[in-house]
Amino acid sequence: MRNDAIAIIGGSGLYDLGGLSDVREHEMETPYGPPSSPVVEGVLGARRVLFLARHGEGHRLTPSEVNYRANVFALKALGASEIVSVSAVGSMREQIRPGEIVFPDQYIDRTKGRPSTFFGDGIVGHVAFADPTCDTLRARLVGAAERIGLAHHRGGTLMVMEGPVFSTRAESRMHRQLGVDLIGMTAMPEAKLAREAELCYATVALATDYDCWREAEEAVSVGAVLDVMRKNVASARDLIRAVASEAAQERSCACASALEHSIVTDRKAIPAETKRRMKPIFGRVL
Repeated sequence: MRNDAIAIIGGSGLYDLGGLSDVREHEMETPYGPPSSPVVEGVLGARRVLFLARHGEGHRLTPSEVNYRANVFALKALGASEIVSVSAVGSMREQIRPGEIVFPDQYIDRTKGRPSTFFGDGIVGHVAFADPTCDTLRARLVGAAERIGLAHHRGGTLMVMEGPVFSTRAESRMHRQLGVDLIGMTAMPEAKLAREAELCYATVALATDYDCWREAEEAVSVGAVLDVMRKNVASARDLIRAVASEAAQERSCACASALEHSIVTDRKAIPAETKRRMKPIFGRVL
């Protein structure tokens, strides 16, 4: 199978992509169970596209219930080379206004207990993660936003909290003191798993609110978030179509070789069944 598809993981409000031709649906099974939803494959512009609804059909999975390993495994197995992750986030900065798009380049992981690695069961390894997003993919997203005139911000730090409850005012103020620009619930461990799978990864963060750090603001409500989110979805779809209209390029970024020297386990000690089961992830280096 060709490994040149662009995968889109849709977050809150973005449950389908639309505009795809030659559409087919994949009901997937992985070593971690089924992904959040069937993976929709189609063609958009010049690219083969894979679309997965992170929270499942009908938005039935909380951020903590999402099977992140199954999602990334399924996309890799179907030939993805890069993932564009769409997420609703809260803004921690006055200059990032609700309705605007941010392309963060750093994350702080404050999630608890989510399985966050493909390593284990006889394979031990460590990948570099100092720069957790793909600069090349992020630059293409920024360029597309500029071409179609979307209000956006390049770079920033996204803190990923467990959820599903929103922050207290004290927590929100603390996060600002830590230098956080955005807060969300789903980019981790998604980004870590994408790196282990040698996939380029970037977040399209859709600011929906100011969290609750602004004293004059009402506490964050899901109704207000979803109202802004619905307005943002059209922009997200336009952005994805603009990026997908570009032909696939040969990857020269470090993401494509993240596993090159990462596995420390003696190859002879790795169980044959683990090698077989994890071939879509580790096959290139095993």
